[in-house]
Amino acid sequence: MFLYTDVLLYAEKSVFAAASRLDCVGASELCLKEPGCSTKYRTMRQCISGKEGNISAEGRDECRSALDALKQSPLYNCRCRRGMKKEKNCLRIYWGLYQHLQGNDLLEESPYEPMTSRASEIFRLAPIYSGDPALAKENNCLNAAKACNLNDTCKKYRSAYISPCTSRVSTAEVCNKRKCHKALRQFFDKVPLRHSYGMLYCSCPPGDQSACSERRRQTIVPACSYEEKDKPNCLALQESCKSNYICRSRLADFFSNCQPEVRSLSGCLKENFADCLLSYSGLIGTVMTPNYLRSPKISVSPFCDCSNSGNSREDCEQFTKFFTDNVCLRNAIQAFGNGTDVSTWHSTAVQSTTAGSTPLHRVRGDEKSPNSLEPDLNPGDSSLYQFCGNLQDHQIDNPSSSNSVLGNSSSALGFSILLLLHCFLLLLPANLPFLL
Repeated sequence: MFLYTDVLLYAEKSVFAAASRLDCVGASELCLKEPGCSTKYRTMRQCISGKEGNISAEGRDECRSALDALKQSPLYNCRCRRGMKKEKNCLRIYWGLYQHLQGNDLLEESPYEPMTSRASEIFRLAPIYSGDPALAKENNCLNAAKACNLNDTCKKYRSAYISPCTSRVSTAEVCNKRKCHKALRQFFDKVPLRHSYGMLYCSCPPGDQSACSERRRQTIVPACSYEEKDKPNCLALQESCKSNYICRSRLADFFSNCQPEVRSLSGCLKENFADCLLSYSGLIGTVMTPNYLRSPKISVSPFCDCSNSGNSREDCEQFTKFFTDNVCLRNAIQAFGNGTDVSTWHSTAVQSTTAGSTPLHRVRGDEKSPNSLEPDLNPGDSSLYQFCGNLQDHQIDNPSSSNSVLGNSSSALGFSILLLLHCFLLLLPANLPFLL
């Protein structure tokens, strides 16, 4: 059993590591100022731009040496921020390193920094549109659109995408899809979440499924942003997405943050609805733009199918199922509509330790402000006992899968370990055999 002081030290290191991580543009600029790093970085860029077949054996050894050296530089651990000024350039640097240092797998890791804002607050604000029993029979998606028109920022960016997404270019083209997509990305990147989410994730009462759900489906003007004359194969669409830095990154972010896990409390591997919803909205405005299907249950999909998949049909169906039958995404959307986040205090505990959002003294459990969204670690709280009991059972059944409960964010790991230790101490009599 490790000591409590060891856990505190590990938590401090985790928080400092997350706080010191640079975005890839800043890391690149820093590397270029240091002669040793600069030389290796320029060699790596030449290796990436050159065709492998045209590089000699000696040259390949030099490339590997340069890549290994860069693992010790700030570039190796750099990330980007969604909507940042130089986002595309940042992502170009990230993928140039990532695909050579760690492999080329969309499912591995998101290139984006974890959210630093307290996005879980949006679940508390959601009842403005849908949680009030008096509004249970209303078209909540219509209410959300009205609320958007009363907010200057939301109204401005909504008008900015409505115009290009509804203006016919010619008899053959219903719109300028490129401009429509760009304006949609700006809408979801810049509009306050309570308004953009209010329109995209609004709940529909049982008695008004048709009109309400259709308004929700029309939020992104699907005739322009979503539909095509012919449905492409989903794997071909995925390959097209990979050729664009922004689309590739948003898709990797979606796979990372909306990964389902049937053994978790929420259906999500990372136990974080807010990150999943943000990742889904980030796909809108790319060639992988998803939208709601006309279905009794909440189901979404990109505009593609698995016809003409050949021997890859199973891979194609697995890809589409991540959208159409994703319990994590479905639960996250329903949670927003109900105004309740996943295990509310637990979710905010994980988010509160993301980079820059919480001072180090908060990790040590210092006194919280009355408005804090962080969990109350009161030993007398029955909800804490219930969660700790679930956590204990989960780990005993499958100790290697603890990440499905604690989340995979490196910046949250230190606090998660503290939370785990607190649970063990709280349930010490029951956990004594496990600890020994």
